[in-house]
Order: sequence, then structure tokens, then C-alpha cells
Amino acid sequence: MPRDGTTRFSFAATGEPINNFLGVSSFTEYTVVDVAHVVRLDPGVPPEKACLLSCGVSTGIGAAWKVAAVEPGSSVAVFGLGAVGLAVAQGCRMRGAKRIIGVDLNPEKRDIGKRLGITDFINPNDIGERTVISV
Repeated sequence: MPRDGTTRFSFAATGEPINNFLGVSSFTEYTVVDVAHVVRLDPGVPPEKACLLSCGVSTGIGAAWKVAAVEPGSSVAVFGLGAVGLAVAQGCRMRGAKRIIGVDLNPEKRDIGKRLGITDFINPNDIGERTVISV
């Protein structure tokens, strides 16, 4: 989507604009993007890995660096260890957090979370009546 908020697509017969999903054409095989949204990638980076950098990783790491401004030695909790939450854990590790607590209902998230930076894992289903903060 161009920076002016317009769309590049329209019905030929009526001229009615066609809006693409979230303005990013996520489900297209080919798309046209504004030059401001294009980055050069090293040709040696496999496409199946490069695609991870576009949204979830940059959102998660950016949240740790820019929004939360995680400080070295701090303790943080990351609620939800999906793609963005795991990237938040990585960002917290990169910022030097001492303790990174991953909270997720899916026990399978523990192992990947540990590989990506969490130091502790809490599954709320396993703590009974206690609160996450008390655990």
C-alpha cells in the first residue's frame, strides 16, 4: 500500500478500490510494494528463513528494545510464546535480561522457548489457584 493510504488495485469496470489484506498482500504470489518497504537481502539467506524477519521477529525484538526498553540484569515475563512472543524473548536476551519467564498454556513451548532465551517456564494450567506472579 502506498504511503498516502491509497490502493494500487481497483475493479476495471467500476474503478472501485480493492483493499488487500492488512495492506500487505500477505496471501499473494506476487505483489507491488512501495520502495520504502523493500529491503535488500543477502542472496545466501534461504527464503524460508528470510520470511521470518518481516513481521513477527521485528515486532517481538522491537517490543523488547524500543517499547519495553528492557535493561541489562532485569527480570521480564513474556505472556504467550507464539512467533511474536518467542521473538520478544530473544529481544530480552539480546538486551541482557537476567531472568526471562515464558508463560504459555502449551507445554511444547517450553523447549523452543529455552532455546530462544527464556530461563523459566510457567504453564498457568499447572499452578492451581496461585497467580502467575506468585509462582
